[in-house]
Amino acid sequence: MPPGNDAAPAALTVLVVDDEAPARSELAWLLNQDDRVGRVLTAASGTDALAALERERIDVVFSDISMPGLDGMQLARVIKRFTERPHIVFVTAHDSHAVDAFDLDVVDYVMKPVRPERIGEAVRRCLVQSERAAPAETPESDETIPVELGGVTRFVARSEIQYVQAHGDYARLHTPTGSHLVRIPLATLEERWAEAGFVRIHRSTLVSTRHISEVRMDRGRCTVVVDEAVLQVSRRHTRQLRATLLRPDRTEPDRR
Repeated sequence: MPPGNDAAPAALTVLVVDDEAPARSELAWLLNQDDRVGRVLTAASGTDALAALERERIDVVFSDISMPGLDGMQLARVIKRFTERPHIVFVTAHDSHAVDAFDLDVVDYVMKPVRPERIGEAVRRCLVQSERAAPAETPESDETIPVELGGVTRFVARSEIQYVQAHGDYARLHTPTGSHLVRIPLATLEERWAEAGFVRIHRSTLVSTRHISEVRMDRGRCTVVVDEAVLQVSRRHTRQLRATLLRPDRTEPDRR
């Protein structure tokens, strides 16, 4: 399996966690074929994984979700509290946890049976995340959100999202290529993405300022243009939006 980048950083140390020995061995073998992976360690349970994480410096944890005792979701919640935490990739036969993975900062969600090219893509994503976080972990670090499309889970980068609209306890993410409904309240995204340039312009709309190409004022009513969409700004949020857009340290919107 060839590396995804000729200038790849130091080889990764990976921990494979699965209570089923055949699945654990197969995944470890696939990872050992990747030139970007230096060492592959294994653990048969979440508890064994935590012990390995105490002993070794691990870059990426490839974990099953359904395991007796400490399962993959619980393991990820523990890892999330680490000061220096490894990337997490879920490898599972079930897609029901994909949305919950969003809150755990999971880099990828791979469905069983695993394919070599899919594992290679997961390794690539981990390396990309490592490169972004290399200088320092900043609020501007990109983030990926799991979405369902025709029964397939894919990940959308936050930087691709132009605006978000509330649908009860759900939110619809709008990107240049389409929209995706996810089970995340708009208020959660507003708080989480504020430092990444997302601002509330209406009680039901959150917009990425980097994607705003025009701000229009007509008879005291404000609208913003994002791609081909014209979005209404409520009177309550107009002043905040104008102050945000006129901030001296704000970068120009992305008009690609």
